[in-house]
Amino acid sequence: INSGIPEGEIKYKNPRNLCSGTVRNLDPRVTAARKVNFYAFTLVSAENMDFSYRREQMEWLESQGFTVVERMRVGNISDESMAAAGNKEKSFVHPLRSAVRAFSERIAENDFPSDGLVLSFDDIAYGRSLGETSKFPRDSIAFKWADENAETVLREIEWSASRTGLINPVAIFDPVELEGTTVSRASVHNLSVMKQLELGIGDRIMVYKANMIIPQISENLTRSGRLDIPEFCPVCAGKTEIRNENGSETLYCINPDCAAKKIKAFEHFVSRDAMNIEGLSEATLEKFIARGFVGEYADLFRLSRFSAEISEMDGFGSKSFENLRDAAEKASHTTCARLLNALGIPNIGVANARSIARECGGSFERARKLSASELTEIDGIGDIMAASYTEFFGDPGRAERIDELLKYLSIDESASKPSPEQNLSGLSFVITGSLNHFENRKALQELIESRGGKASGSVSAKTSFLINNDSASGSTKNKTAKSLGVAIITEDEFIERFLK
Repeated sequence: INSGIPEGEIKYKNPRNLCSGTVRNLDPRVTAARKVNFYAFTLVSAENMDFSYRREQMEWLESQGFTVVERMRVGNISDESMAAAGNKEKSFVHPLRSAVRAFSERIAENDFPSDGLVLSFDDIAYGRSLGETSKFPRDSIAFKWADENAETVLREIEWSASRTGLINPVAIFDPVELEGTTVSRASVHNLSVMKQLELGIGDRIMVYKANMIIPQISENLTRSGRLDIPEFCPVCAGKTEIRNENGSETLYCINPDCAAKKIKAFEHFVSRDAMNIEGLSEATLEKFIARGFVGEYADLFRLSRFSAEISEMDGFGSKSFENLRDAAEKASHTTCARLLNALGIPNIGVANARSIARECGGSFERARKLSASELTEIDGIGDIMAASYTEFFGDPGRAERIDELLKYLSIDESASKPSPEQNLSGLSFVITGSLNHFENRKALQELIESRGGKASGSVSAKTSFLINNDSASGSTKNKTAKSLGVAIITEDEFIERFLK
């Protein structure tokens, strides 16, 4: 798949996220073209079927045409009395260890990554009789492989600047093979971590992949500590300063006109949850900024001034430019919530932007003039957020750039206005699992909020209802809801109860 992506465009970084995005893609042609393989792992339920053993479930799945995950039955513990476990333990544990070892030895040859095994009792009734904790059933054990570590040599620290001005240290080291891929760089997160590891160029370090995806430094074997913290930004050569944030030292570029801030800020502006301008990757934005096509947000909506130059760029053509122009035109019809999020106001994310827009009835002009005291009256907005917000909109130069941007936008105020029916006021909902009547969870979440309710991502004692079409599932959210006495309702029950 990466080989089909043009040079200069962002490549996919790991198979798990690529697979997840492929399955959720709304275009079935894209999903089909990527040739995803599905391995059935657990049978949740099957109508009119009754099984005594897990092996029968897996065999039945195979008979239905599913490819089933590799499995191995070990020992004979399901068919014998547990009372005599003292003598049988040796005969049972030995083949279990052998089976685990056999799986572990084949990991490197797998076509896909594996982070461990699940050991489950074959006898379903016996397994259920063991009960469960607040989070996990007692009939199974998650057996995780130890992280694969590799020794290498640190060659360089690359200082990477972000749209907020934060400059993160990135370790560059001799390439090593980890979990089936070649790794040569890892984030060091901040100055405090770098100092704790006492990193120095030429040090021998141990690296691994956290969750089999994110490269990390686990240990520094030589600890020379020979690293200088840059006094100037690697992108704009502006002055840097060290700040202490929540007990961690971080490095910042204090130049407001730093190009790195522009690229990252533009990347956020065009992202899916912001203005959602399709076809503008970080690499493309970098080229546009470098050539002077884009200097402020408004420029993204007047790219026709450079249609000839853009059409002649590598990887572009007249059709590519037309697609980009059409995407910008589509994105220009937006909402107050999207625009607030797109502007990159410090400490204000998607949920906060939506809350502010709703409070202002979808009016961006009203939203940009909110005072700190008005902001703190909004659920979820505290003093720090309010201060960041008012400072952001209080900047005269920024206000002029926003005014220029607004000339090219059409803001649909009705999208953020509360519904006349505020029958969900005071209620908090958590949504999990797949939906049948709504396009996605976000659509249902927006409906709940438009009717005065609150949609949260996790179940707590304050949750009024958990919406789950599979109310009998063993998911963490279901178990948490049951333990807290939170009502679990299906999507149909929600519609019947609150929308009719």
